[in-house]
Amino acid sequence: MLTTQTISESIKLATKLGQPVMQVLEENSTLIAHELTKALAELWQFRYFSMLELHEHNVEFDKLPYIDSVKKGCVALREPAGKLYVAISDPFNADLQDWVSARIQEDFRFSVCHKDDIAALLKKNEENMLAMDGMVEQKRDSTKSINSIEELSFVKINADSSQVVKLVNSTLYDALKTKVSDIHLEADAHGLVIKYRLDGVLDVVTKVEGVEVAEQVISRIKIMAELDIAERRVPQDGRFKIAIQNREVDFRVSIMPSIYGEDAVLRILDRSTISEVVKELRLEQLGFDVVTVKHIRKMVLEPYGMVLVTGPTGSGKTTTLYAAISEINNGKDKIITIEDPVEYQLPGVLQIPVNEKKGLTFARGLRSILRHDPDKIMVGEIRDAETAQIAIQSALTGHLVFTTVHANNVFDVISRFTHMGVDSYSFVSAMNGIISQRLVRLICKDCAVDYQPNEDLLNDSKLVRADLSSFKFKLGQGCGKCRGTGYKGRRAIAEILDLNDEVRELIVSKAPIREVKEAATRSGTRYLRDVAIDLVKAGETTLQEINRVTFVD
Repeated sequence: MLTTQTISESIKLATKLGQPVMQVLEENSTLIAHELTKALAELWQFRYFSMLELHEHNVEFDKLPYIDSVKKGCVALREPAGKLYVAISDPFNADLQDWVSARIQEDFRFSVCHKDDIAALLKKNEENMLAMDGMVEQKRDSTKSINSIEELSFVKINADSSQVVKLVNSTLYDALKTKVSDIHLEADAHGLVIKYRLDGVLDVVTKVEGVEVAEQVISRIKIMAELDIAERRVPQDGRFKIAIQNREVDFRVSIMPSIYGEDAVLRILDRSTISEVVKELRLEQLGFDVVTVKHIRKMVLEPYGMVLVTGPTGSGKTTTLYAAISEINNGKDKIITIEDPVEYQLPGVLQIPVNEKKGLTFARGLRSILRHDPDKIMVGEIRDAETAQIAIQSALTGHLVFTTVHANNVFDVISRFTHMGVDSYSFVSAMNGIISQRLVRLICKDCAVDYQPNEDLLNDSKLVRADLSSFKFKLGQGCGKCRGTGYKGRRAIAEILDLNDEVRELIVSKAPIREVKEAATRSGTRYLRDVAIDLVKAGETTLQEINRVTFVD
């Protein structure tokens, strides 16, 4: 499919058009970009590196400096056995090969990678390299092609030229660009490990050597969050803001002592960006299937009662409630929320943040809300018996109440409320329905390939190969678009318990959960595992992913 004639014609056309040969080849070849790159590597007898193989090697910026690597689109790599390679994306570029050969004084070999994979690898190292090498000012003056941190300015924090400050600044900036939810700074015996939580999963970004540097980074975070830098024996919580691109971003900080010093976790709340999305947020945008959206809409359009969403931390419960409120917010009802904290701003909604230091708890705030003539109420989370009792009574007295509680599935919610002292009759009378949800990572479409799971994975998933003829198993190999993870984006899945008369009677009579489940199944409840299996069947996610987020029955 890649002939010498094709290459010869591409070279002539590239010369005529004044364009790189690789660009002309990609435009005219029947091969997809990565296949073309691999074919060229074989033709030139260069080693080909996939995205995953790139990340298995150590980047050698002492051989080819970072700035030069970015400008030239190449990178020096050291394999575990010690062999040095220089990855290039354009084997036709003889000038680049001469330039590299003139600068590297030890034996090396060229390898060929796709340009997006090299760019992704350099991007992963960009901010740390800029911070540690002190090249921020040089970057500002010399190029605008790489995302600049010019606009990053910390509120109420004086500028500082130290390496530690630059490392912290660049880490925050890179995390915002990557759209991660949390930054983890973990101290170990050798220094500091920096991780990002992206799509619900932690990934190591970089490691910073030096115990002293690790302590200075944590101290810097403490200063920004106005915490006690001298106290290292007890946990501390705080927050700070930064300004970037004419908007404010909030960071919630948790400092925890460890055997190697202290760890820090920074939760990112980019309210202004998300608020624009929330204004037009609808349930189908969260990824729910059509049947689930129909069930949830039926619950939230009831004139009164309680709609309860359950699931672990980070499963999208609050976002689901925001979507529901956005759909019913027609400007004719008084909608009040009490949250800890107020994560996103909803237009036309009175949002109250919990402040336990000042005595404003969920229970106390909810009592005050009921005196403020609301039509619809959202309680961020039910944590105690008092809040549960008030919320149930509110639903029974003509209010539509949205709330969340931590439980593994829709049936565990029944036990949670029973343990909080809520009688079964009040519970079933108030409840419109219960939603249990999870967020599932989706396979990256840019690097998805067909594959067949092995027998161990099928056994762990309680599946039999004979029953899988209709499954379209896919797997993400990892590419520049998904940062080598094989996953890009998430969607919500849910199981819903509609409290019909049969289910209500069983709950009131304190029937075994097994009987309640059987009744729910007869009424059409689909369990999380079944919904997740359907996504695997359609080739949208993997068995490994659904085993991570759902129980294998």
